Amino acid sequence: MTDFKLYTPVVFIIFNRPDTTERVFAQICKAKPPKLLVVGDGARVGREGEAEKVAACRAIIKRVDWPCEILTNYSDINLGCKVRVSSGLDWVFEQVEEAIILEDDCLPHSTFFRFCDEMLTRYRDDQRIGMISGDNFQFNEARNQDSYYFSRYLHIWGWATWRDRWQTSYDVELRKWPFVRDGRLLQDLFSNKHEAIYWERIFEQTFCGKINSWDYQWFFANLIEGRFSIAPNVNLISNVGFGRADATNTHLVAKEANIALSPIIFPLKHPNFIVVNKVADDFEYTVLLHKSIYKRLYNKIKRIMISLSFRHECK
Repeated sequence: MTDFKLYTPVVFIIFNRPDTTERVFAQICKAKPPKLLVVGDGARVGREGEAEKVAACRAIIKRVDWPCEILTNYSDINLGCKVRVSSGLDWVFEQVEEAIILEDDCLPHSTFFRFCDEMLTRYRDDQRIGMISGDNFQFNEARNQDSYYFSRYLHIWGWATWRDRWQTSYDVELRKWPFVRDGRLLQDLFSNKHEAIYWERIFEQTFCGKINSWDYQWFFANLIEGRFSIAPNVNLISNVGFGRADATNTHLVAKEANIALSPIIFPLKHPNFIVVNKVADDFEYTVLLHKSIYKRLYNKIKRIMISLSFRHECK
């Protein structure tokens, strides 16, 4: 990667974990983006020591030592995952036309940046593509002979997209969901009726505010627009934030946690057609999303135990 120069702005979403923030920032430093946009949430009321952790994370950004324009969007109060990330990305795409996006626990391989940079350029004017992901959840099973494949699913542990995709379709309030739900349109978008039922439940809970998330809305936006994502045939991002009491959505250690990183080889080998790899998508639904009632019950109990343990440590 020594002869590669990154031209795409990088977005870094941080909060209260200096250790993981430090690791991801070190990789960003190696890539040397020309513009770094940092989105940060404020400390929660009543969380002892969290304000200091938030300040420590923001101090890391001050270590930029290459020619770089730094823009920050820091909240003085805690907005929460849903509002902070969605409003932060709204701000990002008011500043730039396209961006590579990393959160504070999404550790990238160095080749991730070049992969996103090339894909953003190649598919900039192709409205069939909604985003580029650095994640591969096929667990060493190559789905084609190319460098990447196309998926209906969107993975945001290290990703990239364009202003026009975000601004023209993203809605954090999911206001189009009732029309899709009442028209039973998910049945037409998924060939597997159980998969349609799964996502109907997720979108309904998100719409009703029972899930404090911003990313299901992004998946919904691309789904109803008929857009696909690009997924590399090797894993370029490792989520190092699982199994921590201070995590927002990754309390439990999961199969997709801490996956080993692999480099993607250049020059890239491009697919001949833009067609969803149904084998890959079916695998992800079966292995990562579809859970038996016993597994869901186990996860709920485990989540409660982690929460109780965290409260005991804070006393």
